[in-house]
Amino acid sequence: MKPALLSGLTPGNVVDKLDALFAAIAGTSYLGEPITIAEHMLQSAACAKRDGADDALIAAALLHDVGYYVDPAPDNENETDLRKRHDLAAARILAPVLPAGVTEPIRLHVDAKRYLCAVEPAYYDKLSDASKHTMRLQGGVMDGDQAEAFAGEPYCEDAVRLRRWDDEGKAPDTVVPGFQAYRVMLATLSRGHAASA
Repeated sequence: MKPALLSGLTPGNVVDKLDALFAAIAGTSYLGEPITIAEHMLQSAACAKRDGADDALIAAALLHDVGYYVDPAPDNENETDLRKRHDLAAARILAPVLPAGVTEPIRLHVDAKRYLCAVEPAYYDKLSDASKHTMRLQGGVMDGDQAEAFAGEPYCEDAVRLRRWDDEGKAPDTVVPGFQAYRVMLATLSRGHAASA
């Protein structure tokens, strides 16, 4: 059973609600991967931080899979529905409280996988079995026109970086900082976004 849906996010409660979500999913398996989904997102964020990403992109890496808790459905069936697919659901629910530098790479990270498979043929072989399975549900490898359109997206490069951290952040027994390490950063991003709205 999945935790309660993320809903009612405001600049004043977004950090606490995300903190509660990470606590609730601490033991939740991640679609056949060898780690939990919380561990996966925390590892992805740690990879982004290690590589010198800015705060918005670190936050994107940290939150890229929270969309699974917006419109939950069993067995990934939402991944075939563009209204509910986890990348789009996360971007939609986070956009009112976090800047585009966070939400746009999240929105594009699934398509970045499809794009990389199109432009780097060897990339597909590096994907985990679970990622290969979800990619089939999410539309498969992009064709040439789709890849060209994706390359023109303003956040294409950030989405590709996020995608590579997404792939890397699946290592069992890797210890990284917990959600608490990102609370101040997320609060600052949310306040800045609210001030610029």
